[in-house]
Amino acid sequence: MSTTVSVNQLADYVGKEVGVSDWLQVDQARIDLFADATDDHQYIHVDQERAAQTPFGSTIAHGFLTLSLLVPLAADNGTLKLDNAVMGINYGLDKLRFISPVKAGSRIRARFQLLSYEEKKPKHYLLKHGVSVEIDGSDKPALVAEWLGMTVVG
Repeated sequence: MSTTVSVNQLADYVGKEVGVSDWLQVDQARIDLFADATDDHQYIHVDQERAAQTPFGSTIAHGFLTLSLLVPLAADNGTLKLDNAVMGINYGLDKLRFISPVKAGSRIRARFQLLSYEEKKPKHYLLKHGVSVEIDGSDKPALVAEWLGMTVVG
């Protein structure tokens, strides 16, 4: 469960880790569904026999699939939630780097750190979380990003 705080408590969390998600498996079925949804059927993602001949040794998840999984990873136990939130809006990314491929069948989890917050207009708070998506058994993350979310409070 994510941490819920009041607006007045946000300053206490800047620079701190605020959540670590549970592990999530990225299986071939999920990769295939993403390929269908995005029309990205590059063989490295969907052709297990051909991908086995690459240096990766298997199919790998699309980078944008891994990025899109931030949503369920954050919902699990990631970003800070604000008391009296009416809605949260994905506001974008300031930085994003895909570091290591996620092989089919791997498990990933995300670590979230509150980097900053700002009241953009009354009751609209822009929160910037640093996020690192870890791959189970790997020293290098799948991706690192600065993820922006706007929370509107009542």
